[in-house]
Amino acid sequence: MKHLFLTVIFFLNISAFAQKHTPLPHGMVFGVKPNITAMVDATKVEALMGKRTRINTTIRGWVTKVTKQKGGWFELDAGKGKIIAAHFKSYTITIPAELKGKIVIAEGIAEKKFMADDLQHFAGDTVSGKKQHMVKTDPKRRLIFEVKGLMVDQ
Repeated sequence: MKHLFLTVIFFLNISAFAQKHTPLPHGMVFGVKPNITAMVDATKVEALMGKRTRINTTIRGWVTKVTKQKGGWFELDAGKGKIIAAHFKSYTITIPAELKGKIVIAEGIAEKKFMADDLQHFAGDTVSGKKQHMVKTDPKRRLIFEVKGLMVDQ
């Protein structure tokens, strides 16, 4: 009888303290509410930048992965297999893992990330032959985005 009573109490405690999954509502804001007047699709950001290395913009894109919740580190799909690595300017912001698969609107600074090949070219170290450095670059990671504010769209 004693074991039955303890088992019942144990299961009641588990169900009472279990975390309930709440979906992210449309319009939920992290950080500052983004300005959506001049919004650009995430697949068109690199074309919008042209030769500029940094622009201040608002982008709308699909979150492919939340890499780190503390500090708000996540990745946006930039189309054609490319990824925009995004993080919040303020490290105090924490984003939920449920953000994966959602479409978000984020305002911040988009910046082209220079690869080692580019830096060697700018320095004039473009020697061919045996002295040429073997540099491994990831063509999928070309843009980083420092987010000031994020809003869940869909």
